[in-house]
Amino acid sequence: MIKSLHRLALCGLLLPICLPLAAANAALSNKVQQSLKANKISSQSLSVATVPLNGPGNSTFFNADISVNPASTMKLVTTYAALELLGPTHQWKTEFFTDGQLKNGVLNGNLYLKGGGDPKLNMEKLWLMMRDLRANGVLQVNGDLVLDRSHFVQPQLPSFNDDGGDSNKPFLVTPDSLLVNLKALRFIARTEGGKVHIAAEPPIANIRIDNRVKALPAAKCPGWPDVRYNPVTEFDGTTVIVSGKLAEGCSSQTYLSLLDHPSYAAGVIRAIWQELGGSIMGKDRLAPVPAKARLLARAYSPDLTEIIRDINKYSNNTMARQLFLSIGAQFRNSADQDDSKAAQRVIRSWLARKGITAPHLVMENGSGLSRAERVSAREMAALLQAAWKSPYAAEFMSSLPLVAMDGTMRKRLHRTPLVGEARIKTGTLNNVRAIAGFSRDSNGNSWAVVAILNDPRPWGASSILDQVLLDLYKQPKR
Repeated sequence: MIKSLHRLALCGLLLPICLPLAAANAALSNKVQQSLKANKISSQSLSVATVPLNGPGNSTFFNADISVNPASTMKLVTTYAALELLGPTHQWKTEFFTDGQLKNGVLNGNLYLKGGGDPKLNMEKLWLMMRDLRANGVLQVNGDLVLDRSHFVQPQLPSFNDDGGDSNKPFLVTPDSLLVNLKALRFIARTEGGKVHIAAEPPIANIRIDNRVKALPAAKCPGWPDVRYNPVTEFDGTTVIVSGKLAEGCSSQTYLSLLDHPSYAAGVIRAIWQELGGSIMGKDRLAPVPAKARLLARAYSPDLTEIIRDINKYSNNTMARQLFLSIGAQFRNSADQDDSKAAQRVIRSWLARKGITAPHLVMENGSGLSRAERVSAREMAALLQAAWKSPYAAEFMSSLPLVAMDGTMRKRLHRTPLVGEARIKTGTLNNVRAIAGFSRDSNGNSWAVVAILNDPRPWGASSILDQVLLDLYKQPKR
């Protein structure tokens, strides 16, 4: 009895230390245990937290106070923080300036493009901006094309490639003050008239195609056509050697990221300007916009509400990293080494103001595409509870994938009662499978749910996490 009283008193003083002991007593459902066993995964690899939000029910925690890698569920921290720190109507701007004078369609000076960190500066937006230049009388630029990429103070972070394979995958694109079209090149191959035609979009001048694809007679088009792309960097550009075979009437497309940010941005601008009938006589270079430069055109991004839908629905790593740096840039002070450090500081301060203590939280780039990022299931559940009470709860929740309907959850839990009943962010790395978000139960009440699995061999783990959602749905009738 005395020992029990002593432990209670000690826990009162050291609550965070005692929480893991209490959480360890929670039990997983029989079906979740069976699913773990079927997939040969230890229960100690799984962390779970479920919390009722607007109705009866008991919170459950299993390994909920263990530091785990959350993979892309970390995007929930970044996007919710952005909603409250930047505001749902926050926009980014991109601007064209000049230090010269326009006369008879000729701009006698340099053309500057200043990036403002827009996560969604796509081809259409850039084309409209350059169309505005044409509408304002600019046809020929006699000076240089100058890119201003000074908006972010970039961190020096380790590169990440989960499988050590193709480093040209679009999801590995890093953030930039002047991020254009997510730095993606789309290659389209099609066979017509016994010939294979290959095109790149956008048509950047220093991307050359060496077409070695063999045309085959008409046949059923495969789901994964045998068309392979091998980029070779040369002194004056990049040659993409395309090999394989493609049947008559079939097509395929592949997205690659082959150029650095300045080369891609300059290449796209010159390609669009040429299509519009214009020319730029000078070279490409980097420099800040002069203080006395004159504004020629300006474009705004969509509202933050739309940006976070793209990030969470489709787990866009580059846009999430761009948003994370945007938080840092907005609130940077002289003590911050870079915008990543600034974002970390600001988000921790924001969480503290909300009464959320998160000793396990480690943020590196805000996207989850990291080996360093950490959180506990309980901390993530606390964040979701706060989001539920936020004035921007509707905007946040609508950014999450609907189970069996869209985003990264569109192929899961079909033919179950959960179709459209849960909004769940997923996370996947080589050794991580995770879900976090909001789910309704069979009584129509809402819950915050977090399930994160860290294991060297997590294959089949999605079925385990899906079972957590199914168990949560089956609440007793009340």
